[in-house]
Amino acid sequence: MPPDSNRFNERRVLAWMCAIIFVNQLGFGAVIPVLPLYASSFGVSVSAIGATVAVFGAARFVSAVPAGRMADRLGRRPALALGGLLGVLGNVWSAYAGAFPEFLLARFVAGLSAGVVVTIGSVVLADISTPARRGRMMAVYQGCFLFAVGVGPFPGGMLAERYGLGTPFIANALAALIVGAIAWFLVPETREYASGRDAGPSRPPLFREQLRLMTTKVGFMLVCLMGFMHAIVRTGGLFNVVPLVAAQSLGLGAGQIGGGMALGSLFGLLATYPSGMIADRFGRKPLIVAAALLTGVSFFGYWFAATGLQFGAACIVWGIASAVTGAAPAAYAADNAPPGMNAAAMSLYRALSDLGYVVGPIGLGLLSDIAGPKVALIFCSIAISAMALVFWRFAPESAHFRRS
Repeated sequence: MPPDSNRFNERRVLAWMCAIIFVNQLGFGAVIPVLPLYASSFGVSVSAIGATVAVFGAARFVSAVPAGRMADRLGRRPALALGGLLGVLGNVWSAYAGAFPEFLLARFVAGLSAGVVVTIGSVVLADISTPARRGRMMAVYQGCFLFAVGVGPFPGGMLAERYGLGTPFIANALAALIVGAIAWFLVPETREYASGRDAGPSRPPLFREQLRLMTTKVGFMLVCLMGFMHAIVRTGGLFNVVPLVAAQSLGLGAGQIGGGMALGSLFGLLATYPSGMIADRFGRKPLIVAAALLTGVSFFGYWFAATGLQFGAACIVWGIASAVTGAAPAAYAADNAPPGMNAAAMSLYRALSDLGYVVGPIGLGLLSDIAGPKVALIFCSIAISAMALVFWRFAPESAHFRRS
């Protein structure tokens, strides 16, 4: 097949994958503003409400590696479609749950769907991209992800106000149905595409042996640890602690807090594609380190902020850092995958990263209760900055750039 035709097919697959992740995360974002309110309607404690976030993250963690294995056995397209159907089930169940334990089970099923869709989306991008263009492809995909999550709470809040707290879950179920339909009818199968292009082994090792092989790669395990730390500070710090500090210490309202975060998301969207170009031209490692250091600076800014303007500045720094965080580490993980092992590499990367979605809300919540929320912010700043230095010292650059 001519190279121009290959490039066209890759772009077509990228476009449909961006549509999938946009619809998926738009539905997820619609649920964010009503999730605590909906959970509290069952008359449970604040810590129990936090469990609705943790159980969703736990489901993402446990589903990542099985999703990768399913993508290798069944194919990327059927696995993505199944992830969409799980989302329909989990979100409709959430909307009509009759008791809090039932609601937690429903959120777990919805989390399984998210784990499958996000994991296999990364696998498909690894399949269709080459190291020379991988950073830009990951950046475009991540930009759609961030933008959808950023704007989703607005329609979700409007739906909840007009039609009730359960409505955003129904909207999320509809989004999951659209994801499944796009995956089944419009996304080509990419399982054989990557192995044929890369001339990998005709029979790769068993999936569990592939996972074991990936754990022996120092750079790969370090980028997984970096993803784990970013998930901790994002879910435990940004989603839980930052709004609390902004409200208690700065006296900001929910609209002002949301406006600051939306401003950060806008700057992140603007920085997404340039960060992908830099990752492709100069390597993944410098951007991974810079993003982690910028994240540390943003959390120091949240701790230091004494005015709404300073809070907004910290949000902008966070938004730019999050844009870089999405593209370069995922590209680095894919670069480390031997031919034919994209599913194993990307599912393990997602699983170890998503573990932070469980540890972050619980761990930083406890630290805030014991020492105060501002101490939790400083911990986030120091921890992610220290991880940046460790990665800079011990992680090799991706193989493609070492050869160049």
